Amino acid sequence: MKGHLPFVKEILKLNPGLAEELNSQQSSPLHIAAARGHVEIAKILLEAAPDMCLSLDCQGRNPLHLAAIKGRAGVLKELVPRAPLAAREKADGGLTLLHLCVKHGRLEALTVLVQELDELVNEKNDDGDTILHMAIEGKKNEIMDYLFKIPNINVYAKNSKGQTAKAMYKQTHPSTITKACHSLTKSRTKNSDSQPVKWLAKKREAIMVVAVLIATMAFQAGVTPPGGVWQDDTIIQVEDDYGHVHNKTLKAGEAVMAHQHPNFFNNFMRCNAVAFVLSLTTILFLISGLPFRRPLFMWVLMVIMWLTITSIAVAFAIAYASVTPDMDSLIDVYTLSIFVWFGVLGILLFGNTIRLFDKWLKNIGVNVWRPTRFTNAVEVNRANGGEETV
Repeated sequence: MKGHLPFVKEILKLNPGLAEELNSQQSSPLHIAAARGHVEIAKILLEAAPDMCLSLDCQGRNPLHLAAIKGRAGVLKELVPRAPLAAREKADGGLTLLHLCVKHGRLEALTVLVQELDELVNEKNDDGDTILHMAIEGKKNEIMDYLFKIPNINVYAKNSKGQTAKAMYKQTHPSTITKACHSLTKSRTKNSDSQPVKWLAKKREAIMVVAVLIATMAFQAGVTPPGGVWQDDTIIQVEDDYGHVHNKTLKAGEAVMAHQHPNFFNNFMRCNAVAFVLSLTTILFLISGLPFRRPLFMWVLMVIMWLTITSIAVAFAIAYASVTPDMDSLIDVYTLSIFVWFGVLGILLFGNTIRLFDKWLKNIGVNVWRPTRFTNAVEVNRANGGEETV
């Protein structure tokens, strides 16, 4: 494994099973590629044998663990989104990937992982230490400075010895504890506007599932409309607008709804087609690799999802009306549904309007809301034996 990409491609074409072979140390080719930082080779090996990302070597480490230990930021950036389960596996006494980066002083790799796995920043190892505990104990100053800027880092988390990260930091840096905690508060405020983007990045897989389900529903409804289709060719007599009666052939496979309720059918197919196309558009956006952490792409995707859900809801309402014999019985149902739907839309619109207005006021120097402080900061500080106020 010398990093020869063309050679690896040819070998895997001839024998794909080699991607699953283990050496005497129980290491797979993916272990070696990840440890040495061969990004493209690691991607190819993962595609050839996806399960190998969960394979453990003789020390109980998977390929992502080795990449974190060696500080292979490029490998982690590519493999973590492709192997979310392996990225959350622990090793070496309950150490997460973030713990391993802190332990071995891999700041660049840590920054990549925090972006992808920010829910693990307060995860504890078997000793109850978070990554902040470990950084303070190991005197990793650069890593400490970075961790204090993470909005959701918990400086009051206790380890198995009952020590909070703040107390440990105060013992080693008594003159800078106030500055660090204020830096954390400022970082939380500064990054509050980016939370929807982070939310969207974490929910990418969930959005993909929803889009696929809507596309499946829309496709099925398109080929099998409500009311079914004619099973056999049938000739019926119909009367045109001038009172003339003539024969009309109903062919097998045509929608019953198209003849019984043509207006309903046309509107149903329009809404269903819009939902189908928009759901496919969402899927294409998600698999295209576009930078959805940028607000523009996030809002485009949100608008598409809103339109998709609205279209499928309208299509359902039309289908429900077309198969109900007594139309008058649906008045209460439609009234309640419309009230609830527009109520939800109104709440969302009001919330977004307030948020945008607040952001505009901040841009012109007007701060409507009072600045927040650490929750129970004074009590916790006193419990740790401190006197200063955060």
